[in-house]
Amino acid sequence: MEQEIRRFILYLHDEKKTSENTEVSYQRDLRKFMRFLEQQNIFQAERATETNLNSYILVLEKQGLSAATVSRSIASMKAFYLYLFKTGKVSSNPAEGLKAPKVEKKAPDILSIEEMAALLEQPDKGTSKGIRDKAMLELLYATGIRVTELISLRLSQLNLNMEYITCGDGERERVIPFGKQAKKALLRFLDGSRQELLGEHESDVLFPNCLGGTMSRQGFWKLLKQYARRAGIPTEITPHTLRHSFATHLVDNGVDLHIVQEMLGHSDIATTMIYSSKTREIYAKAHPRG
Repeated sequence: MEQEIRRFILYLHDEKKTSENTEVSYQRDLRKFMRFLEQQNIFQAERATETNLNSYILVLEKQGLSAATVSRSIASMKAFYLYLFKTGKVSSNPAEGLKAPKVEKKAPDILSIEEMAALLEQPDKGTSKGIRDKAMLELLYATGIRVTELISLRLSQLNLNMEYITCGDGERERVIPFGKQAKKALLRFLDGSRQELLGEHESDVLFPNCLGGTMSRQGFWKLLKQYARRAGIPTEITPHTLRHSFATHLVDNGVDLHIVQEMLGHSDIATTMIYSSKTREIYAKAHPRG
């Protein structure tokens, strides 16, 4: 079964163009499922029945796992067996009838404007690393982009004169404005600090790590937690907290929800519609650091 899982992950990567996070998640879930089957003396995926799959789901629920985690495992099994069915590895799909538990949606954690301001003041502006971190935090809060988009930004995606960045995969590209505080932090970072971090290396990554390479998600998360502690923020925050805070603060200041959704990338819309002069004007008036 291990070999089939590997082929499935390769199929996702090559054919479906899935993200690395999705592939890692599927692989982890399916290997855990494989270990369960092996305990039942089932060593081939095609030998598993719908009853086996439902038994595994019951085990996950008895372990006290959240509905979201169980739902993700079910999604992994359904995708895996659909792949096996389509490629002729199984004659029937035992995962077809699986039902995911209902996931209660809770309101996302957000920071107040005061907490956000305190967080943004924590990086040491006397070091190249601190100047980089300040620019990253300012841009993340200014645009609401995902952390994966932030750490993979290229210099070519930044337009300082017009004060916007471009994000997307080409098919769903969006243009997102940022304000004067983010621009100020970016200018300071690009004025020597970025090159100091790169040293003798060359890279078009906007925010390189201390070795000149691309920062990892975990690396940025670690930095964020460190700065949150320094700022005295009592709640556990993640990069997504800044994304939610960005959206909430704009909506609270009167920005139409549809415009915020476009900036977040929740809807497919033409780039020219997103970065209209009206949107830029609304953003500048509504964002706390616009």
